[in-house]
Amino acid sequence: MIETDAIPAANKLWVKPQFSEPGLIFQLSSDLGISEILAGLLVSRGIRDSASALQFLNPGREQLHDPFLMDGMEQAVQRIHRALQAEEKVLVFGDYDVDGTTSVALIMKGLQAEFGEQISFYVPDRYKEGYGISEAGINHAASLGCKLIIALDCGIRSVDKVEYAKSLGIDFIICDHHLPGEQIPEAVAVLDPKKPGCHYPYKELSGAAIGYKLLQALHLRGIISVNPENFADLVALSVAADIVEMKGENRVLAFLGLERINNRMSPVISKMLDGATKEGSPASEKPAGISDLVFKTAPLINAAGRIGHASQAVNFLLSQDENEINIGYAALVQLNHKRVNLDKQITDEALLIIRNSERLLNSQSTVLYNPEWHKGVVGIVASRVMEKYYRPTIILTGTEGKITGSARSVKGFDIHQAISACSDLLLQYGGHQAAAGLTLHEEYLERFIARFEEVVSETLKIESKTEEIQTDFELQPFEINDKLYREINKLAPFGPGNMTPVFVATGLTDSGWARIVGNSHLKMKLGRPGSGFTDAIAFGQAHFFNDVSNNVPVDVCYTIDENHWNGRVNLQMMIKDMRK
Repeated sequence: MIETDAIPAANKLWVKPQFSEPGLIFQLSSDLGISEILAGLLVSRGIRDSASALQFLNPGREQLHDPFLMDGMEQAVQRIHRALQAEEKVLVFGDYDVDGTTSVALIMKGLQAEFGEQISFYVPDRYKEGYGISEAGINHAASLGCKLIIALDCGIRSVDKVEYAKSLGIDFIICDHHLPGEQIPEAVAVLDPKKPGCHYPYKELSGAAIGYKLLQALHLRGIISVNPENFADLVALSVAADIVEMKGENRVLAFLGLERINNRMSPVISKMLDGATKEGSPASEKPAGISDLVFKTAPLINAAGRIGHASQAVNFLLSQDENEINIGYAALVQLNHKRVNLDKQITDEALLIIRNSERLLNSQSTVLYNPEWHKGVVGIVASRVMEKYYRPTIILTGTEGKITGSARSVKGFDIHQAISACSDLLLQYGGHQAAAGLTLHEEYLERFIARFEEVVSETLKIESKTEEIQTDFELQPFEINDKLYREINKLAPFGPGNMTPVFVATGLTDSGWARIVGNSHLKMKLGRPGSGFTDAIAFGQAHFFNDVSNNVPVDVCYTIDENHWNGRVNLQMMIKDMRK
């Protein structure tokens, strides 16, 4: 068992694990021939025996579960086989975010060799149709003569839409990973590990990972010839972008996807990674990792659905011709530039509203509405506002009397449940503990704001009001070396539930090298006289420059990363937080 004590740091808490069974760490270290630091990191991730540790340190395809353990998989495979034999037209329907568009591209690639022109795809317009299965999409399928729709990353709550499709003679296979409602749609098959009665061993798959399991089942039965592992890169992109937990099958699929990216990279992903470097991201000789997918590729794919139409992203992901790839990439870059500008503009406006409102400054929640704000970026803005004031946040926009928006939560607070407590005021809502979307009529806005604030005030625990940084160990700069860095990276890929290890070092001073880089970043060499100094960078923390340059000792929490520059490689401390 790991107990914690919280160390206050300005407006954040550094949460340090306390190991009540230190003998367990020593045992793992001895059994596996690893350092006690790596053994401790494994224990802090809930790994308590050598067999589990070996499996975690060596993710591989043999750790993937049998897809037929998922309830509904047999029915899904049989229905797709029947469609293939009967030469029925099939429509692949997906959400407009990264998880949805990668899911659509994955299934299209997996089925096209067998179905050819029988198969097509449809992604709803974020503004005209909104989230999930749409009547317009079903009507499009009917106009093409489709008899089957495969829905990806959506559909688990679309009871009425599935009924409507039935009335037109169209069957549904739903592949979703969101929480179901009280009623499950009467589709031919519903693949969702969170569905009641589904005993699939791993519940937290991304939407594209559910699609992958479907392809895996079809491949095992010999219905499709292509190996789904050819498309593991798309699953890794979905896992990274959708912020699902990096454990279990998600982590294995992300590992396989990164392996493919680094050894047999597709021209499309290569274009995005290379293009990001030319656009200003630092060049790197390191193998691509999850952070590269999150910061270099996901924003481009997301920009299509946020600013243009998500079908642009799907078409780009399906591109094979070099000219087609170049044209598609240029279009996504242009959309992303527009998204970045809108994001900054609306975030600035939202923060100004809060600063100028005594009521908002003293509230337990933040709900802001402006009909002029762009619907495609309200989710990003909600995240930024939440990070600034650290409380449950909803950013709303709308037209013609209908308001829609996105919600983001703080650690430990279920924002989906809080919104559910206001459901009588809403047209629709959905999501999970950390993030949600909602729609309501304008006439109910003030009542919703008041009710939501009341719910948050009554249920938000005091420990959720302060941002936490989970730390792992105290580690002084002189202890950082290449061997330790290699050991730490055995825990990769990193993500929720398996975050990059964070270390604490105390009483550090700068070697006299501190300088401000960019607008607000601080470059230093931190350590203690007599024990050496290590390169460090603190993004957005230039306000510490005077203290550091005047030899004021600081405590830091940090991660370790490689810095590749001009052919030289050195380890550096990536400072997450600093205090005097």
